[in-house]
Amino acid sequence: MASGNMSLNLKIWRQKSGEDQGKLVDYQVQNVSPDMSFLEMIDVLNEQLVRKGEDTIAFDHDCREGICGMCSMMIDGKAHGGFKNTTTCQVHMRHYKDGDTIVIEPFRARAFPVIKDLTVDRTAIDKVMMAGGYITASTGNAQDGNAVLIPKPIADEAMDAAACIACGACVASCPNSSGMLFMGAKISQLALLPQGKPESPKRALNMVQTHDNLGFGNCSTHAECEATCPKGISIEHIARMNREYLKAAFTYYDKKRSE
Repeated sequence: MASGNMSLNLKIWRQKSGEDQGKLVDYQVQNVSPDMSFLEMIDVLNEQLVRKGEDTIAFDHDCREGICGMCSMMIDGKAHGGFKNTTTCQVHMRHYKDGDTIVIEPFRARAFPVIKDLTVDRTAIDKVMMAGGYITASTGNAQDGNAVLIPKPIADEAMDAAACIACGACVASCPNSSGMLFMGAKISQLALLPQGKPESPKRALNMVQTHDNLGFGNCSTHAECEATCPKGISIEHIARMNREYLKAAFTYYDKKRSE
């Protein structure tokens, strides 16, 4: 083993499909450089498995730059490893020591069924987005930057909410498997900007209903979602989502009564 490289003991969840029973399987991975990312470390293990003729570990990844939100793993019981403002692909092996044991599992939530090993089906998040995460403003040539005046504090808050990458860490961390931090960020982002105002009532009602129908739970107010969010999304956006929903619900039922 090269100087400075590590040998690690891994307990990894293996499951052939959503219909099969899964279990933790022990592996030892050699020659792990402290400069490797967590996903690169699993790449090294998969190379070892290929040489042995064994089935490699399935896991999601895409950009490996902390943007796509696909690298959904529970590391030692915490989403993305529990490191502040960090996705799994941004976790580096310098956080671990030679001989450490690491437990790696898929995200656990009713709305995220396991496909294989560490890969889960996160299309439920896409369905919540499709239910209302859009605007009907006319498209065409881009307007001048100052054509629609937006106070900087509001623009900054909208941009903070837009930083959500829909990775699902909030869902996996919540005791109730709630997706309200993700949903709150998307609703808040558009509710703050004038372009998103026309659809605000319909957006809040449709997204919340879709969220509930897909098996996500209610907010538990534990704030685990905020603690593990790789983009530091604040639970204040859940409060705005609740306000938007209540306003929309009162408007909807008042309209129903008047009909």
